[in-house]
Amino acid sequence: MKILLTGAAGFIGFHTAKTLLARGDEVIGLDNFNPYYDPQLKENRIKQLEGLKGFTLIRGDITDRETIRGAMKGVDRICHLAALAGVRYSFEHPDEFILNNIQGTFEMIDEARMQEIPGFIYASSSSVYGGNEQSPSSEEDRVDDQLALYGMTKKDNELMAHTFHNLYGLPVTGLRFFTVYGPWGRPDMALFLFTDAILHDRPIQVFGEGKQQRDFTYVDDIVSGIVASIDKNHDEEIINLGCGRKEELMDFIKIIEESCGKEAQKEMLPMQPGDVRSSLADISKAQKLLDYEPKTQIKDGIPQFVEWYREYYGI
Repeated sequence: MKILLTGAAGFIGFHTAKTLLARGDEVIGLDNFNPYYDPQLKENRIKQLEGLKGFTLIRGDITDRETIRGAMKGVDRICHLAALAGVRYSFEHPDEFILNNIQGTFEMIDEARMQEIPGFIYASSSSVYGGNEQSPSSEEDRVDDQLALYGMTKKDNELMAHTFHNLYGLPVTGLRFFTVYGPWGRPDMALFLFTDAILHDRPIQVFGEGKQQRDFTYVDDIVSGIVASIDKNHDEEIINLGCGRKEELMDFIKIIEESCGKEAQKEMLPMQPGDVRSSLADISKAQKLLDYEPKTQIKDGIPQFVEWYREYYGI
C-alpha cells in the first residue's frame, strides 16, 4: 500500500515507518520537526529511514492544508500519529495543543474526506480515561472526566472522527496508546529521564511517592497494533493498545537500575497535577479485532532501551 504517515520523525511514527517499509509498503512521511524535544533526535531517526526503499519525507505541517493536500494524493491509507504529547507540557502551552492536536487533525481528516481516502487510522491516548478509575480501562468506559488538556484534545479527535464517519462514511480507527517505551524513545518520558539521570549520577524525581502503576507497552507491540489497524481498516472503532499488565513504578525503576548497573538517587515527590495513580488497558477488543498479542515485558524491554541509550550517546 501507499501510506501517508504523519509524525514520521516521532518515536512511534519512526518505528511504524520502519515496519511498513520492511514489508514493502510505500511510506510518505510528513513531519514538521517540532522543537518540543531535541530536533536532532528526530533528524537522526529520519536518517535511519531515508536510505530505505519506498520512503519519501515531506517537511511540513499538518495545519497547512496545501501541504497535506499534496502529500495525500493517491494514498491508500492515512496513519495520523502527529501530535503534541505530554500532560504537563499541555498546562504550559495550551494554544500549541489546540493548534496541533485539534486544528491539525481537522485539516487531516477533512482533506481525507475530500480526497475520499479509504482509511484513516489515528493516534488517541490512554489519557482520555482521565479521572475514570475503572480498572482495567475498557473502550466502553465513560471518558468525560478529563484531567488535562492533552487528554481533552485526544478525546476531541475521537469525537471528530466519529462525526466524519457518521456524516461522510469515512472509515476511522482510533488507537488509545498506553505508556509506550523503547529504543529511540522521547526524552520527556520517564524511562529516558531516569536512565539519563542514573548514568550521569543525578537524582531522579519519583512522583506519587513511587506508588504509581502503569501499563508500560513496548514500542514493537504498539506498532504491531497500528499495522494491523491499517490492514484491517475497520469501519469505525476505538481500540486500546497496551501491554495488559500493571507494573509498580518502583519495580520499573529497579529494572532500570539493574540495566544501568547502579542504584538511583531518589527524590520522592507527591503526585503532579493531571497525573493518574494507575493505568491498565483492557486489550480484549484489540485481541479480537486485530489479533493483537503484546510480547515484551519490562524486564526485557527496558534493557533494550538502556542499550540503545548507551550506544546513541556513547556512554
